[in-house]
Amino acid sequence: MALTKLDKASRIAIKDCMGAKKKEKILVVTDENKNEIGQSLYQNALDLGHEAFLLEMKSREYNGEEPPEFVAEAMKMADVILCPTTKSLTHTDARRNASALGKRIATFPGITKDVMIRGLNADYKKIAALTLKLTKMMDKTKNIHVTAPNGTDITMNIEGRKTIPSKGLFHKKGESGNLPTGEAFAAPVEGKSEGVFVADGSFAVIGMLKTPIKIKVEKGLATEISGGKEAKQLIKMLEPFGKKGRNIAEIGIGTNDSVKLSGMLLEDEKKMGTVHIALGDNKSMGGKINVPIHVDGVILKPTVYFDDKLIMKNGKLLVSV
Repeated sequence: MALTKLDKASRIAIKDCMGAKKKEKILVVTDENKNEIGQSLYQNALDLGHEAFLLEMKSREYNGEEPPEFVAEAMKMADVILCPTTKSLTHTDARRNASALGKRIATFPGITKDVMIRGLNADYKKIAALTLKLTKMMDKTKNIHVTAPNGTDITMNIEGRKTIPSKGLFHKKGESGNLPTGEAFAAPVEGKSEGVFVADGSFAVIGMLKTPIKIKVEKGLATEISGGKEAKQLIKMLEPFGKKGRNIAEIGIGTNDSVKLSGMLLEDEKKMGTVHIALGDNKSMGGKINVPIHVDGVILKPTVYFDDKLIMKNGKLLVSV
């Protein structure tokens, strides 16, 4: 029987991205909204000769909410874990604990069939090489300065923070990241980000932005959020989490030239030529803030400096491999 495009994408995820070996156990964690993709990953894992397991849970309410304890325990027992879910499991203790045991994990938050097919039909060797090059550059950087025509002008200190390459190839023990992927990201030092950033592409949970969201940042916290209905939606979303929810949690640079701006953060933040800044949890990336929310906003046409070095101008990445 001929493989569908979704089957092909699932096999790329299992074989190429995760580098799954024949004897490795594969666990797929999904929910009622994403079970078509979950079923595809599970069935293709079986067809490729793996012992595979499928767990479907009720979808979580927000990104970073813990899965049931039963799921968290199962994640510790498999070798490769694939999580196509409505809300992200990336910034959860369940994911962190499984990673600490050496499990290789790919999270697919909010994934759709189209995004799965488009995002996994990419040259991940090239994406990995570019992501690793940016990572090395960021690791030598003290301050990242981002400006954009939309009014963005923010400086974030990342000194001493380890940059994480979400390169799409998770072959070593304990490696994890999103699929589809392609970004280099770090957690700015708490209390040291200053300026304004304006998300004008998309925002996690909210989707494509009709009206840009302007966020004033003082001493590492989002102190003012303004714009239209979407800004009010973001304020309401952050409200239960207090100051921790307003922490400047991440600065990330997209390295995937196969994806497009779709309103789905999983895809949008990976788009080459964009930058994203997140609020909330940064514990998963070496920071000190542990809060069950992590939401990113995408900035279009950014100009980016690593200290005094220009690495992106008006959305054109000046680093190549």
